[in-house]
Amino acid sequence: SPVTTLVVAQGGDPGALNPAVTTSGNTHPVTDQIFNGLVGLNEQLQPVPELAERWDVVDGGRAYRFHLRRDVRWHDGTPFTSADVKFTFEQALLKFHSRTRAALEGLLLTVDTPDAHTAVLQLKRPYGPLLQRLDVVEASIIPQHQYNGHDLLFGEPTRHPIGTGPFRFVSYAPGDRLVLERNKDYFRPGLPGVDRLVFRILPSPVTAVAALESGEVDYIGSVPGPDVARLRASADIAVVPSTGGSGGSVCQDVLIPNHTRPPFNDVRVRRAFAHALDRNFIVERVYFNQGKPATGPISHLLSWAYTPDIRQYPHDVTESTRLLDSAGYPAKRAGERFRITFTHASNQQRLAQVLREQLKTVGIALDLETLDFNAQVEQVFVKKAFDLGMASFCNGADPDIGVRRVYVSSNIGPYPFSNGASYRNARVDALFNEATSVIDRDQRRERYIAIQQLLAEDVPYFWLIDSEGLRAHRTFFTGFRLWTGAFAETVSPASVRTP
Repeated sequence: SPVTTLVVAQGGDPGALNPAVTTSGNTHPVTDQIFNGLVGLNEQLQPVPELAERWDVVDGGRAYRFHLRRDVRWHDGTPFTSADVKFTFEQALLKFHSRTRAALEGLLLTVDTPDAHTAVLQLKRPYGPLLQRLDVVEASIIPQHQYNGHDLLFGEPTRHPIGTGPFRFVSYAPGDRLVLERNKDYFRPGLPGVDRLVFRILPSPVTAVAALESGEVDYIGSVPGPDVARLRASADIAVVPSTGGSGGSVCQDVLIPNHTRPPFNDVRVRRAFAHALDRNFIVERVYFNQGKPATGPISHLLSWAYTPDIRQYPHDVTESTRLLDSAGYPAKRAGERFRITFTHASNQQRLAQVLREQLKTVGIALDLETLDFNAQVEQVFVKKAFDLGMASFCNGADPDIGVRRVYVSSNIGPYPFSNGASYRNARVDALFNEATSVIDRDQRRERYIAIQQLLAEDVPYFWLIDSEGLRAHRTFFTGFRLWTGAFAETVSPASVRTP
């Protein structure tokens, strides 16, 4: 039978291919097809079996016993065992994965392995959101036998990944493409539904859309606003909404001020900056209404934890300039108060231009430092050599998955997509801990409301948009699972049904 190839447009190079040490939205679309988590998430973001066929919650919620599948092998033929689970948590996730590290460091006491097919996560206290953070996006399991003794961030295994997932690694030509092939020994019979999966590196959204329309690619992970109507009119293309995916679910785009240096170490400057931003204009003209203006640190899409009843910063030039005057930054010659640099990825240039114009009205001069995505992440999160950065932070299925890691002081460090602002507030730290120590959702909501109120006063970040993105694919294919990282596992030609 002919080989079926699904071609995906990828906005940037994925870089090192170890999903257990990063939350990068460029890495995970690739690696989430190669690896698995202990559990998967269904469309309602509830846990379902994956590498673990079942689990027991014991000791009043202080321990989770996972019974692992016995028919799973790594792509090189080595059996998957509980030793891989223990290695992944202790050597990768708890050290480098910003979301997992923020929540489980100090909470996860040990990973016990009573036998090769049982892994027991022992916790310091009950922790309700645990299962939701054990999928392939939040906790990809990596092979101990490949990584042991190697650099987990940039070592040789990160260039030739070996997983348990539906696709096997074939080749990677940076700046061009990455090729995967069907794992014929995958533990889910009949999957995946295509023979080859190719990621084309197409940084330009215009180029990606043109490639979709011409049939050169079959799937794009975002649709530029000006192209939505035209693509929807095509019988060969389906445009579908999604708030999830490989980088995480329920995402916000935020600006990151560096609190360790002037001027953003002064809350008056941060408040002034927030008032200088016209979020409505940004959402309409930069994001083409693919989302709503963010009102705070939790997306309105995470409705049970969200509240709009916090201090707001409407666009107000007069109030912005008053705050800048009070902070000791008067307007000088030509109206300039101070100059800062915005370190951003190349696909954020439209936003950068809009920010520069908006900030100019209050006397803030914005220099633009445009880097490729991975270099921007390193500059902001690892080297911390920046004034103003940017990231898309995904809240996830629970605030403890994606919100906590952005604000707790224990997550300040050289970790991608961590507390990049270096924000510290002991009361916020304590409230995040309290929110996971109770099981009742209403009681948890009370803590998250208090957190949002405190953060709105401190303005540690500048929240721009609660994203509600669009995806598009050729109608030749069907079965895209857009709520999860492993979006390609069940994709097949439209005339073929997959399990």
